[in-house]
Amino acid sequence: MLDDIDLQIIRCLRENARMQWKQIGEIVHMSGVAVAKRIQRLEELGVIERYTVEVNERKLGNRFCAFITVVMKDWQHTKFQQFIRTREEIREAHRISGEPCFILKVEVPDQDSLSELLDRILDYGHYKINVSIGRYK
Repeated sequence: MLDDIDLQIIRCLRENARMQWKQIGEIVHMSGVAVAKRIQRLEELGVIERYTVEVNERKLGNRFCAFITVVMKDWQHTKFQQFIRTREEIREAHRISGEPCFILKVEVPDQDSLSELLDRILDYGHYKINVSIGRYK
């Protein structure tokens, strides 16, 4: 399945998805072509699903980061999941075990936007919210 070199390549790409194959090759002691073949295999296996960027939300005007746990009021999980997909401000959504059913990470520009989202969530269940006061990793 995956060996130590594959894991090193994944670590490099997690740190910088735009890192050149040659740079990765220097780290894992392989040629750039060999690294490219490894990466292609990892993509084909579904280990690497996509490449993305990390955005500074504050510079985009999103001043509030909040984590919302949602307890469903009935069994409308599928409808709620569809709702989640339509809301751009919901950056991550996880179905979790335990008391809450979902945990959402949201990024919004202001309290009014957050309030509007929370009002819509009430259609599906009740929530608890925690607002981030700092990001450390």
